[in-house]
Amino acid sequence: MSYKSIIVNLAVDAPPAPIVKVGVELAERFGARLIGLAAADVPPLVATGQGMVYEGEIIQIQRTEIEKRLAELRAEFERLVPASIFSEWGQAVCSPTRFLSVSARAADLVVTGEAGDNVFRAVDIGSLALGAGRPVLAVASNVEHVRAKTVLVAWKDTREARRAIVDALPFMAKASEVVVATIDMSHDESIRDSLADVAAFLEHHGIMARTELIAGEADGDRLVSFARSIHADLIVSGAYGHSRLREWAFGGVTRSLIADNGINRFMSY
Repeated sequence: MSYKSIIVNLAVDAPPAPIVKVGVELAERFGARLIGLAAADVPPLVATGQGMVYEGEIIQIQRTEIEKRLAELRAEFERLVPASIFSEWGQAVCSPTRFLSVSARAADLVVTGEAGDNVFRAVDIGSLALGAGRPVLAVASNVEHVRAKTVLVAWKDTREARRAIVDALPFMAKASEVVVATIDMSHDESIRDSLADVAAFLEHHGIMARTELIAGEADGDRLVSFARSIHADLIVSGAYGHSRLREWAFGGVTRSLIADNGINRFMSY
């Protein structure tokens, strides 16, 4: 198994070079085509304190500015991607999260940088992970290379974690070390059995992994601290959550991983 098609998301308010370099390196590593995408949207009409709304002319100015920025990002993407990599480009004036989620049908992996507070100009990583139907690699801030030499699998015996392990096999197959760890809250012997089963599964894929039990309560900070203690540069996890109308609800560990832009996170749902 390998990634044959990778999407890289260029945020309109971030310098494009770091995330494009990540995408280029991954495309070279896995022999994949690279699809560059960028999107931003014009905020809807908003009433002011005087009861006024944004006029059509102002909306058109904002749209023109977005289109200009998207053109700049395309030029940078095409400049940075070497001719040896088959690449494509896509852009849209719409929600970046929606655009990425829809476009994910054409890829094996979606790569994006850190999220932002403005949903009209930055991707919502949580909504993307739950809605794309593809694994999402959220790259740490200011990172130009995702080496994934030491991979930490945050194991929990759920559908999402099982899916994440399968989706991350290409990374783990090239890693120097793979650690499958779970936070042990109940001291249940079945936890050890599940870890052993995961290690056996990986071994059948040619991946030798060691297992670890992390004592304490289920906590994202504890997981990240453990990752740093073993010098992991990629955390693989399931995105545990559900949708309720327009709200995404996540467990505490997933929320912490989404918010922590200091480490590379690979999430599947």
